[in-house]
Amino acid sequence: MVRIKHRYLLVNILYPDSNNVANGSWKRPADDVPYTVQFRRPTPDRMDSKLLARLVRDGVSELFGDYGSGMIAGSLQIKYFSPATSTAIIRVSRDHYRMVWAALTFATHLPKPVDLSCVIQVVRVSGTVKKAEEEAIRRARLSIRRAAAIAPTTDLTLGGVGAIDNAASDDKFSNGIEDLDDDDGDDDDDDG
Repeated sequence: MVRIKHRYLLVNILYPDSNNVANGSWKRPADDVPYTVQFRRPTPDRMDSKLLARLVRDGVSELFGDYGSGMIAGSLQIKYFSPATSTAIIRVSRDHYRMVWAALTFATHLPKPVDLSCVIQVVRVSGTVKKAEEEAIRRARLSIRRAAAIAPTTDLTLGGVGAIDNAASDDKFSNGIEDLDDDDGDDDDDDG
């Protein structure tokens, strides 16, 4: 029996400020809210995993037609979606994950009931759901630490998640750039 292999795409939904985009300027707002917090806003409650799956299917259909729709129809599944963190894990067959990635890259708005402009960013492609989950947790802790470092007077620990000792301590900042390498050294691509 042949084992069907999948890829798991870890996705962040970012919400750029529409006023800054329309003006073409990227000035810091007057209320002094860090960009980390601005882009990583929670997704509205009306958005759920079914709407995200519809967004992916419609995007693949628009870019690749009936061929693309048929190729991902049997394997596309939203394994995890959190409106609070605007993070999702999408499962798709290994042979066709690039189609889903392309559809997510070209998406500029959430589906109709929500209808917000957004940028969907694929931050990790993994061979196992466990590695995708670990990366999602690591990135959430890192973004909390980054937001707390920018605005030290604000309590941004989200229930103590950012305050955990050594939370994402392996990732260092250098000139504002974070080290996002896979520190454990294992390669989770199971091509064979």
